[in-house]
Amino acid sequence: MGPWTPEREPVGMAAGSVTLVEGSSFCICGPSGNLRGVGPQGLFFRDTRVLSRWDLRIDGEHPEALAAMTPEPYRATFLARVPRRTGRTDANLLVERERLVGNGLRENLVIRNPAGEPAACTVTMTAEADFADLFAVKAGRVQNLGVRRGQAQGERLVLQHRWRGSHRGTVVEAPGSQVTADGDRSAGTITYRVVVPSRGQWTATLLVTPVVDESSVESSFPLDRPVGESVPAVRLQRWQENTPLATSGHVGLQLALRRSQQDLGALRIFAPDDPSLAAVAAGAPWFMALFGRDSLLTAYMALPVDRSLALGTLRTLARRQGRETDPLTEEQPGRILHEVRLGVDSGLSLGGGSIYYGTADATPLFVVLLGELARWGAEPEAIRELLPHADRALDWVQQYGDRDSDGFVEYQRATDRGLQNQGWKDSWDGVNFADGHLAETPIALCEVQGYVYQAYLTRAQLAREAGDDAAAAQWTQRAATLKTAFNEQFWLPGQGWFAIALDRDKKPVDACASIMGHCLWIGIVDTDKAASVAEHLLSPKMFTGWGVRTLSNAMGAYDPVSYHNGSVWPHDNALVVDGLMRYGFVAEAQKIATSLLEAAQIFGGRLPELFCGFDRSEYPEPVPYPTSCSPQAWASATPVQLMRSLLRFDPYMPRHRLWVAPVLPEGFAPVRIDGVALGGARMSLEVSDERTTVEGLSPAVEVVREPYSANGGALVAG
Repeated sequence: MGPWTPEREPVGMAAGSVTLVEGSSFCICGPSGNLRGVGPQGLFFRDTRVLSRWDLRIDGEHPEALAAMTPEPYRATFLARVPRRTGRTDANLLVERERLVGNGLRENLVIRNPAGEPAACTVTMTAEADFADLFAVKAGRVQNLGVRRGQAQGERLVLQHRWRGSHRGTVVEAPGSQVTADGDRSAGTITYRVVVPSRGQWTATLLVTPVVDESSVESSFPLDRPVGESVPAVRLQRWQENTPLATSGHVGLQLALRRSQQDLGALRIFAPDDPSLAAVAAGAPWFMALFGRDSLLTAYMALPVDRSLALGTLRTLARRQGRETDPLTEEQPGRILHEVRLGVDSGLSLGGGSIYYGTADATPLFVVLLGELARWGAEPEAIRELLPHADRALDWVQQYGDRDSDGFVEYQRATDRGLQNQGWKDSWDGVNFADGHLAETPIALCEVQGYVYQAYLTRAQLAREAGDDAAAAQWTQRAATLKTAFNEQFWLPGQGWFAIALDRDKKPVDACASIMGHCLWIGIVDTDKAASVAEHLLSPKMFTGWGVRTLSNAMGAYDPVSYHNGSVWPHDNALVVDGLMRYGFVAEAQKIATSLLEAAQIFGGRLPELFCGFDRSEYPEPVPYPTSCSPQAWASATPVQLMRSLLRFDPYMPRHRLWVAPVLPEGFAPVRIDGVALGGARMSLEVSDERTTVEGLSPAVEVVREPYSANGGALVAG
């Protein structure tokens, strides 16, 4: 099995796990702060676990955990105590560990002694690095491969690993300590002999720095610089200062929007050769890398928060757009990548290594996002720069995506190493018939046809803005032809819903699934079919009370604790909500949006990648999915997208228009949003029960106080 065909579901995280994220680096630990080297725990840098054990003991004992606090996505404070008996008095040593994660890790250790006499103790930190590839950790198949060594160099512990001609290392600097090393296990122990003054404290700082091919990576938190001046701290501060501020009368909405803003900032990844270029990683812990579909959809949904994420994502993907035909990576000319990886095992690197291209939807979504970015008023030069890449993407759609020239885009992996399913539901069993048996490739997914339809309309929009009416008419006609064929061949009149796909024999895959809501979102559904689609999406077989299931509970493959066959995905629901709203099903859209935000409140404001598809009547809270990513990119962007849908907020800056017609559920108002970037301005929007106020736009912009495209037509103005 290759790296793109996981043999099993990812290993799960233990209850109480703490995840810290900064760029493509992340750390997963228990509530005490220790890394035990089991499951997914560890410090990961460029898809390699550079620290698998990080074990603090006081006098040989683990401190008793009291609390774990995460004030920033990259920073945590772990508080613990060490019970001690001194004469006739019981006293506690209080242990505080401040951990900062970026290019490596910095740990500021403080031991406080509230007692009336000094406390002597021995502090040890055991460190080990197994240098396991993220894919191996994810699959639970970590092996001791290559040569591992540990070496003590004064107050430094040096851990090294060589395998397949590659060198990875970890250096732990611990000023004031004594260091011993286990030469055969890339492990060692750092020891401090300490006397903590009466009612005083003792402090130490440890710095963990990754090494790649003999070169140490520049630490994000060097010992000689205040933490507030570090790159992660400065980036987060600028992000918070430059992204919109939203306030709401709804506690759940307020909490979710603020958490979304924080997590989207943390999930940004920056190109090594151009730190100003930010894209979005898909999610922690398994997808802290650039993904085509995930990054594009997240950037789309996050446009109200930060327009530069869309531009950065498009530019980053354009740099890696397919040029050749390679069956091993499934690269094809014009194709947009599926996934970029950094680890040795996968052999992938943002800096020029291998990339996997096996996805059917990222390529049309690239064009869709470019058009939406133009509608939000991006610089025309930026759009012109990316337009050739959009045309290459559309060439791929017609020359490679449409394998049999029937007008639909199909997928089939090129070798046994590729992903069997290459749409959003890319698990091996993600595309199935109503009776539960699996569809066989080549497969044409319903949502992919919708994305292609919108890509055609987007290209027509861009041609129209450039004054090329002939090209605009040509692309509009292609979209109309596709829409007609789609509604004829994917519609199941006997069931009243759309097939999720056509299989290799062009037979409709007849399961009832949430994905048809994406077709509403994109506008490919004929108006006379929309009411039936909405009815099924909100039926008890699909709607759990917390959201819409990916698969109806009446289907043969239904499982509420499955990845794609009955679970609830927030981003999926967000697009369903927008689709319902665009076709005029306001009450239905409000119902789903409200339920999701109630779930977010129970999850502490952070929606996970997915949760189980049990009915709300069965359990009083949404049931977490055991291996769900959190934070995860498009889940983080979901509250933002829900807010946009409820506001019915649709800009078209090249035409100097903004449609806004709020339909907030009861209890959501008042809402105020300041600092949304539209064109060259920063606008504010305030919604109360009585009126809607828009401020800060140029007088040339007409505010249209009615829903845009309310009949579910194209997202592009005709």
